Amino acid sequence: MNTTTLSTRPRTSRLTWAAALTSIVLMAASGCAVTRDQQSVGAYVDDTAITTAVKARFVENKLVNAISISVETLNGTVMLSGFAKDATERSTAEALTWKVNGVKSVKNEIAVRP
Repeated sequence: MNTTTLSTRPRTSRLTWAAALTSIVLMAASGCAVTRDQQSVGAYVDDTAITTAVKARFVENKLVNAISISVETLNGTVMLSGFAKDATERSTAEALTWKVNGVKSVKNEIAVRP
Protein backbone atom coordinates (compact mmCIF):
# COMPACT_ATOMS: atom_id res chain seq x y z
CA MET A 1 0.00 0.00 0.00
CA ASN A 2 1.27 3.44 -0.88
CA THR A 3 1.43 5.67 2.25
CA THR A 4 1.66 8.88 0.21
CA THR A 5 -1.81 8.33 -1.26
CA LEU A 6 -3.36 7.65 2.15
CA SER A 7 -1.88 10.75 3.78
CA THR A 8 -3.09 13.15 1.02
CA ARG A 9 -6.69 11.92 0.98
CA PRO A 10 -7.77 13.64 4.21
CA ARG A 11 -6.16 16.91 3.08
CA THR A 12 -7.90 16.73 -0.31
CA SER A 13 -11.19 15.94 1.36
CA ARG A 14 -10.85 18.94 3.71
CA LEU A 15 -10.01 21.22 0.80
CA THR A 16 -13.07 20.01 -1.10
CA TRP A 17 -15.32 20.67 1.89
CA ALA A 18 -13.75 24.09 2.46
CA ALA A 19 -14.29 25.03 -1.18
CA ALA A 20 -17.90 23.85 -1.08
CA LEU A 21 -18.58 25.76 2.14
CA THR A 22 -16.98 28.91 0.73
CA SER A 23 -19.14 28.65 -2.39
CA ILE A 24 -22.30 28.33 -0.32
CA VAL A 25 -21.38 31.32 1.84
CA LEU A 26 -20.59 33.48 -1.20
CA MET A 27 -23.87 32.55 -2.88
CA ALA A 28 -25.83 33.36 0.28
CA ALA A 29 -23.98 36.64 0.81
CA SER A 30 -24.58 37.79 -2.75
CA GLY A 31 -28.27 37.02 -2.26
CA CYS A 32 -28.38 39.59 0.55
CA ALA A 33 -27.10 42.30 -1.78
CA VAL A 34 -29.93 41.61 -4.21
CA THR A 35 -32.48 41.98 -1.41
CA ARG A 36 -31.78 45.70 -1.02
CA ASP A 37 -31.08 46.95 -4.54
CA GLN A 38 -28.86 49.88 -3.61
CA GLN A 39 -26.63 48.20 -1.06
CA SER A 40 -23.61 45.99 -0.78
CA VAL A 41 -23.63 43.13 1.71
CA GLY A 42 -21.50 45.19 4.12
CA ALA A 43 -23.87 48.17 3.96
CA TYR A 44 -26.84 45.86 4.54
CA VAL A 45 -25.19 44.43 7.66
CA ASP A 46 -24.30 47.94 8.89
CA ASP A 47 -27.87 49.16 8.37
CA THR A 48 -29.27 46.15 10.20
CA ALA A 49 -26.97 46.88 13.14
CA ILE A 50 -28.08 50.53 13.18
CA THR A 51 -31.76 49.58 13.13
CA THR A 52 -31.23 47.10 15.97
CA ALA A 53 -29.30 49.64 18.07
CA VAL A 54 -31.98 52.31 17.58
CA LYS A 55 -34.76 49.92 18.59
CA ALA A 56 -32.74 48.83 21.63
CA ARG A 57 -32.42 52.48 22.74
CA PHE A 58 -36.18 52.90 22.34
CA VAL A 59 -36.84 49.84 24.49
CA GLU A 60 -34.47 51.11 27.22
CA ASN A 61 -36.06 54.58 27.31
CA LYS A 62 -39.28 55.02 29.28
CA LEU A 63 -40.38 58.06 27.25
CA VAL A 64 -40.50 56.13 23.95
CA ASN A 65 -42.95 53.37 23.08
CA ALA A 66 -40.78 51.10 20.93
CA ILE A 67 -43.78 49.16 19.63
CA SER A 68 -45.45 52.26 18.16
CA ILE A 69 -42.40 53.50 16.23
CA SER A 70 -41.00 51.80 13.15
CA VAL A 71 -37.30 52.08 12.26
CA GLU A 72 -35.86 51.47 8.80
CA THR A 73 -32.29 52.16 7.71
CA LEU A 74 -30.83 52.51 4.23
CA ASN A 75 -27.19 53.49 3.72
CA GLY A 76 -27.01 55.09 7.16
CA THR A 77 -30.19 57.14 6.73
CA VAL A 78 -32.72 56.20 9.40
CA MET A 79 -36.45 56.63 8.75
CA LEU A 80 -38.66 56.85 11.83
CA SER A 81 -42.40 56.39 11.36
CA GLY A 82 -45.43 55.55 13.44
CA PHE A 83 -47.32 57.36 16.19
CA ALA A 84 -46.17 59.16 19.32
CA LYS A 85 -48.35 60.12 22.27
CA ASP A 86 -46.84 63.63 22.36
CA ALA A 87 -44.15 65.88 20.87
CA THR A 88 -41.72 64.89 23.64
CA GLU A 89 -41.83 61.24 22.61
CA ARG A 90 -41.32 62.22 18.96
CA SER A 91 -38.27 64.40 19.70
CA THR A 92 -36.82 61.89 22.18
CA ALA A 93 -36.99 59.14 19.55
CA GLU A 94 -35.09 61.32 17.10
CA ALA A 95 -32.48 62.34 19.70
CA LEU A 96 -31.89 58.69 20.66
CA THR A 97 -31.48 57.79 16.99
CA TRP A 98 -28.77 60.42 16.46
CA LYS A 99 -26.75 58.87 19.33
CA VAL A 100 -26.30 55.56 17.47
CA ASN A 101 -22.95 55.09 15.71
CA GLY A 102 -23.19 55.03 11.94
CA VAL A 103 -26.30 57.22 11.62
CA LYS A 104 -25.75 59.73 8.80
CA SER A 105 -29.19 61.33 8.76
CA VAL A 106 -32.60 60.92 10.37
CA LYS A 107 -35.96 61.38 8.65
CA ASN A 108 -38.53 61.75 11.40
CA GLU A 109 -41.97 60.96 10.03
CA ILE A 110 -43.49 60.15 13.43
CA ALA A 111 -47.00 61.59 13.76
CA VAL A 112 -48.18 62.91 17.12
CA ARG A 113 -51.58 61.51 18.06
CA PRO A 114 -54.23 64.18 18.52
